Amino acid sequence: MSGNTFGESFRVTSFGESHGPAIGCVVDGCPPGLVLAESYIQGDLDRRKPGTSRHVTQRREPDTVEILSGVYEGRTTGAPIALLIRNQDQRSRDYAVIADTFRPGHADYSWWQKYGARDPRGGGRASARETAVRVAAGAIARKWLEEAYGVSVRGYLAQLGEIAIPFVSWEATMGNPFFAPDAAVVPRLETYMDELRHAGDSVGARVNVVASGVPVGWGEPVFDRLDADIAHAMMGINAVKGVEIGAGFAAVTQRGSEHGDELTPEGFLSNNAGGVLGGVSSGQDVTVSLALKPTSSIRIARRTIDKTGAATTVATEGRHDPCVGIRAVPVAEAMLALVLIDHALRHRAQCGDVHTSTPKIAARVK
Repeated sequence: MSGNTFGESFRVTSFGESHGPAIGCVVDGCPPGLVLAESYIQGDLDRRKPGTSRHVTQRREPDTVEILSGVYEGRTTGAPIALLIRNQDQRSRDYAVIADTFRPGHADYSWWQKYGARDPRGGGRASARETAVRVAAGAIARKWLEEAYGVSVRGYLAQLGEIAIPFVSWEATMGNPFFAPDAAVVPRLETYMDELRHAGDSVGARVNVVASGVPVGWGEPVFDRLDADIAHAMMGINAVKGVEIGAGFAAVTQRGSEHGDELTPEGFLSNNAGGVLGGVSSGQDVTVSLALKPTSSIRIARRTIDKTGAATTVATEGRHDPCVGIRAVPVAEAMLALVLIDHALRHRAQCGDVHTSTPKIAARVK
C-alpha cells in the first residue's frame, strides 16, 4: 500500500491499524534545535482522543505518545522523529460479524476490490484511529511555526447537522467537548447528540480552521499552490467530503467588485481569498472550512452485499462516534499546520533572502 507519506520538506510517514499493536509515524525534515518533549505532543492528542465525553466513541485509549528517536537532551537533532502510540482498548470481537460483508459508506468494498485483503477490525488502516498520529506530528509543526514565525493554528466546530454555531470567541472552544465557539449553544448540542445516539444514527458537521500570523510569500504558483495543498491535506482526513478556502462556494454568487479583496495602506478590506492569492499566502489569516459526512458505522440495519455478492443487511455494533466532526477539529488543525510548515521550509530554502521595498500589509482592516 502506497500513499502513506505527506509533505516535501517536512515529511510525515504514517503506519499502523486501528486494532493492531500500535499506530505511529516518522517525521523527517524537522529543523534541529526545537525544544520538544512528549508532554507537549500529548496536549494535542488529549484533545482528539476517544472517550472524552458521552458524545463520542467510548473506546478508552490513553493515546500516550512515545518519542523513539530524533530528540536528544530535550531538543530535536534534525534526524527522523519516530512517534509511537500503543493501542490498548481494542474490542476486535465487535467486528467478527461483518468480516464477510461490506458496510455502506465505508472503505470495505473498494479496498477489498483493490487489494484482495481487508482488516475488518475497526476499519483497519481506514479507521479514523490513524488520525492520532497526524495530530502528534502536527503538534511538532505547530510548535515550530509558533516559535519561528508567531503563527497560530486554531479550529472550531461551525455546524453540527442542521445546527449552525455562531462564532463568539476562541476561549469558548476550550470549555466544552464540541469545540463550539459559543458556550450558549452547548446544551442544545448535547440534547441533539443524545437523541442521535438513542436513535442509533449519525450526522455530519462543518469544521473551520484559521491560521493567523502566516507571512506573505508561502506557497508555489502552479501545481504546489498553498490552497491546493491545503485542500489535498483536508480531503485526506477521514470523512471529509468538501473543502472551502476563504469565501469558498459563496464566491459563486459574489460579484468581482465584492469578491476581490481591496488593498489599502492600512491593510486588506476583506478576506474572501482566505489568505491565499495566486497560490501564495497574502499575509492575511488562512481560513479553511471542511464538511464531514455522517459516521457510516450506525446501528440501523442497511442493505449491502457479502463477499459472494449475495444481498444481505448489516447493522454496525460497537463503539462509534455519532458525529466524527466533533473530534475532527484537532485533526484539521494538525493538517493545516503540516502544510504550513512544509511551505515555510520550502520558501526559506528558495526565497529566504528575497526582500522588496513594498510595505507588508498583513492585517485586514476591521
